Amino acid sequence: MNNRINFNVYETSPHDCNYLPNRLATTVFVDPYFRKKISLYDKLSQQGFRRSGEHIYRPQCQGCNACIAVRVPVKQFVPRRSQRRTWQRNQDLIVSAAAPKFNPRHFELYCRYLAARHEGDGMDNPTKNSYMDFLTSTWSNTVFYEFSVKKQLLAVAVVDHLEKGLSAMYTFFDPDYSARSLGVYAVLWEIEEVKRLNLDWLYLGYWVKDCRKMSYKTEYQPLEYFYQGTWLRAKG
Repeated sequence: MNNRINFNVYETSPHDCNYLPNRLATTVFVDPYFRKKISLYDKLSQQGFRRSGEHIYRPQCQGCNACIAVRVPVKQFVPRRSQRRTWQRNQDLIVSAAAPKFNPRHFELYCRYLAARHEGDGMDNPTKNSYMDFLTSTWSNTVFYEFSVKKQLLAVAVVDHLEKGLSAMYTFFDPDYSARSLGVYAVLWEIEEVKRLNLDWLYLGYWVKDCRKMSYKTEYQPLEYFYQGTWLRAKG
């Protein structure tokens, strides 16, 4: 039986890089009119692709390979001392699953998060449509995980469920609770959720060595990175 799936892949024109200054970036993406399924997304995730809204994409820049897809093999994951402290600090949080639909409470938290963490970089001042277009799609198995304490929403982790793992799509949290390290806790919780589901990997997106906002991903060890068509084990 031939299981090969044929589809077109397109390449964008060079545009300003979102991660490194004075660089031009190029992105390849699956034909937006091609009917996508979770099985395709799962296979392409294993080839370094990610989802943004309806699109499945991967950076492919001429003369630059700084964006490296990374994932955590959860069964071998060993938390660091600081991560164990973060885990204990947040044991009062209640995590619940919500459908990927517009929720005013989520959107208000998202706006506050962007205003505090991404001011001036093009992500602030979102609209309802840009928010939903970024985080959701008609074909992915996406869950909005709510992290709350005493019915107060502190964080939302947007996660795509794949056949062999979870993909950490995006996390936003209340900037007034920075002492909780909610972003770290969300990743630790996702790792535990992958284990609970008896799956293999938590995909963390792209790691960029010289981008401070992406450097945190090497804190989760062991870490595998996709390089020249192969997943390799990275050392922290």
